[in-house]
Amino acid sequence: MAFSRSALTCGVLAVLVQLLSLVSITSAANVAVYKNNKYIEATNNDGKRVWLRDTRKPALYTQNFGDCDGSSLINVTRFDAAYYKDNMTVLFHLEGNTNVANESLMLYIGVYAYGEARFDLTFNPCNAQIYSVPIEANGIIPVSQSDVAAIPAIALSIPDFEGQAILRIFANSTETQVGCYSAVVTNGATFSHPNAVGSALGGFTILAIAASFATAIYGNHIPTTRTHYAHSVSVLVVFSVFHHIFYTGALSVNWPSVLPAFWSNFAWTGGMIYSKPMQNSINQLIGSNRGNTSIVGAAGSGSAAEGLGGGYQISQIYKRSFQHLFRRDANSWTGYLANLRSAEAEEYLAKRTLANATEGYSWYGVPTKPGLPLPGNFSGFAGTLAEENIPASNAFMTGFLWFLILVVIVAACVAAFKWILEALVRYKKINETRLAYFREHWIGYAEAAALRTSVIGFFMIIYLAVFQFTYKGSAGVTAIAALVFLLFFVGMLGAAAYACYYRLRWGHYEIKADRLHIERSKTFGFLPWVGFSLESRRSEKSQPRPSIASLPCWIMQYYDEDTQRVEVHQDEEYIKKFGWLSARFRRTRWWFFALWLTYEFVRACFYGGAAGHAMTQVFGLMIVEFVALITIVILRPFEGARLNALMVYLLGFSKVATLALSAAFDTRFNLARINTTVIGVVIIVIQGILATFTLIAIVFGAISSYMSVTRDREVFRPRKWEPYRERYFAHLEKTAPDVPPVRPPTPEQPKEPYFRVASVRREPKIEDDDPDNINPDSSRTSIAPGPALGSRVGSRAASRGNSMWFPAVSSTNLPHGARAHRTSWNEAQHSTRSSQLLSGSRMPNKPSDGSLWETTQYERMRTPVRSPDPAASLDIRKSRADKGKEREAPLND
Repeated sequence: MAFSRSALTCGVLAVLVQLLSLVSITSAANVAVYKNNKYIEATNNDGKRVWLRDTRKPALYTQNFGDCDGSSLINVTRFDAAYYKDNMTVLFHLEGNTNVANESLMLYIGVYAYGEARFDLTFNPCNAQIYSVPIEANGIIPVSQSDVAAIPAIALSIPDFEGQAILRIFANSTETQVGCYSAVVTNGATFSHPNAVGSALGGFTILAIAASFATAIYGNHIPTTRTHYAHSVSVLVVFSVFHHIFYTGALSVNWPSVLPAFWSNFAWTGGMIYSKPMQNSINQLIGSNRGNTSIVGAAGSGSAAEGLGGGYQISQIYKRSFQHLFRRDANSWTGYLANLRSAEAEEYLAKRTLANATEGYSWYGVPTKPGLPLPGNFSGFAGTLAEENIPASNAFMTGFLWFLILVVIVAACVAAFKWILEALVRYKKINETRLAYFREHWIGYAEAAALRTSVIGFFMIIYLAVFQFTYKGSAGVTAIAALVFLLFFVGMLGAAAYACYYRLRWGHYEIKADRLHIERSKTFGFLPWVGFSLESRRSEKSQPRPSIASLPCWIMQYYDEDTQRVEVHQDEEYIKKFGWLSARFRRTRWWFFALWLTYEFVRACFYGGAAGHAMTQVFGLMIVEFVALITIVILRPFEGARLNALMVYLLGFSKVATLALSAAFDTRFNLARINTTVIGVVIIVIQGILATFTLIAIVFGAISSYMSVTRDREVFRPRKWEPYRERYFAHLEKTAPDVPPVRPPTPEQPKEPYFRVASVRREPKIEDDDPDNINPDSSRTSIAPGPALGSRVGSRAASRGNSMWFPAVSSTNLPHGARAHRTSWNEAQHSTRSSQLLSGSRMPNKPSDGSLWETTQYERMRTPVRSPDPAASLDIRKSRADKGKEREAPLND
């Protein structure tokens, strides 16, 4: 490359500067070589001299880079920079070629972290030992604390540091930009570990497939086999979780760097597996028409990005005089030499081993491939795929080819397992009756496995096909996508419709008016909640929940005209034909597969069809996911409790929460990148918890599948699991019929006796007025202490107390309550007694003859006659009470 006269002048000046500082630099820059490793002596931040390995890892460094100008006159084949905190230096490498002649250049390097400028450097290449074509430049520039003060300390350790280094090249004669390259800046810490995390997820997925397949082929009784299969771990649910996590990146928002890195661990579940031969074949099919990455919200490499990094002002680049280009903190050449001495560990412009070296600096990146977005840009599905080095234009063909490979592998594994069993039977390694039904019908099992794989991949294929329509890439690829879309749309939804028709053809539907009640309920036993119930269902409940409000609605009800037909899960012919669709669902929700496929189709259309329109995607999908969550919570379609918990609650909540949080990443909100990173970490936590529970469910599902395939063994090992096995089988028998649980009858309260004595009141008798019946030697007392007899006539308490008197001390042998008979009288006593009685009566006063008739008549006249008047009766009782007080007075004394 030829340079102008000014370039020659600055080169001479640089040589003079180096000669002036040669002594100090030579004495300070000590280099040692130990066992083929190069060490250099440097001074750290504390002023101590340390030996540093030349190949040590930088604190921050750039990786892949891409053209951000679109028409750069200088073709850069290598651009990388690194920041070493231990000796406060910035290292850069530059390689390329150009056809520009007789032109001096100016380089501007800007480092941006989380959307803000953190470091910038204006550099004159005439002092960087740039020779003629090809360009080859490298340098180590000392920096001070003030230069890197804007770089936060957390940037050196936070995973997936979000930064960019932008190199802009200007022509001095015209002061215009002739080249622009952008590289991603990282610190090496990342959430992306596809080799480790992806392999672990693959191992758990294989375990889930093996457990599900084992329960499907074991046994000769099809309904029983279906029951055990329904409670094993569902591969559909596992892939639904993984697809939800990875394809969240299909939203056309500006993702923080942590999310695409985390999602790269799940990329293989979405069919995004990088294979260089496959990508080369797809590139040949696509040709040069790679579509427009900006349509889906990403900044493509090789296209103009004028606003990248906030743009630039050419007046600021050329504002400084030439001598200021090398001075960072010094105001004179003395300060400049001090800067050189601060970098005494290395020479200012040192030759380094460049690209494709086996030793030396190895942290450089490579140019991005055509079709990929600019490094450091993670917008939309293109940014998510960039982590896998797959262009958005190749997404559909990559996913479709891997899906075809998966279907072939699944069918081949079923066939291989069959022939392995036959070989084991032939050589008498296993019993001839072992898995006899599977060995006889293995072709049907292979077909069902391939169709089940199509159900699992339905969302992925539909989304990728619709995304290809929106991306507008190669015509040939778009045509293939259209054929595949029609095949899956008509094939899968048609199969679901035919499966429903096959079961419901011998019946009819009726539409009836009903009411939807909003009920008060509680979740977790204590948290107030709201439930929904139909009027027709409320009438079946003995104690329906309180209704807050109700709305009119209409329901469609099916009436089976064949009353003798067996239930769907007992129909062996239906299970053989459509078990790959309905086997896992409850008896009353066997048709849920049709609703599920419809829901997946709508989701795929929103993700792919609205690509590039972030708000349409986010809020449209939020409505779909919220309605789906409510519907699935009400239906609880799966027969297995674990599948309901995972699919209904965890997966549904994760989808709604992720979409709500993702709305903040839209560029129109202009949210600070640090805040978006925090929100991204929250999404990682939510999806990480979901993935963790999925793996736990796989483990428990494998254990339950082991119990299912050993159900015919009398001896079960380990023996400690025997109680769990019995409980598991009891649970299967309880849930398989899918009938409402019979509530135990409410125990009846013991009925009260129809007759109960509440109180007893004793009325005065004639004998109470006879003084001869009162025994002065005995005393009567009440069970409860109270007033004497007759003190409260008419009072219930007094009457009850009086009625329960008993003698405290008895001088006779009579039992309690017995009345002593009158003793023998002589004639004188009888006459006296008669005279006393007659004197207080209304009978005429005449002498008594003591006859029995006369005595009887007297007794009758003494008997009180009840008066209908309550007052008269009360007066009689009061008079008697007064007499009783007079009689009891001596006793109390």
